[in-house]
Amino acid sequence: MAQERDFAIKRTIRRKELRQIIPLADSTIYEMEQRGQFPRRFALTPRCVVWDLSEVHTWLAARRATPIQRTPAPDLSKRRPRSSK
Repeated sequence: MAQERDFAIKRTIRRKELRQIIPLADSTIYEMEQRGQFPRRFALTPRCVVWDLSEVHTWLAARRATPIQRTPAPDLSKRRPRSSK
């Protein structure tokens, strides 16, 4: 019984539907999966991969709750002047 609850997936989505929910490029999603920053896909068949929709929604909720750290503006005082030709 306990094992059945661990694998209770209510709905899965394919790449096309994932791209409608998450507007990121496939390569970005793949890199985030490799770093552990996005829910992992799993294969139903050799040619069909899917994501657990509840994991994707949980990831979205966590992203909304956490502000994105912006990169600092470049220090313009460190610029080197161009040489004129």
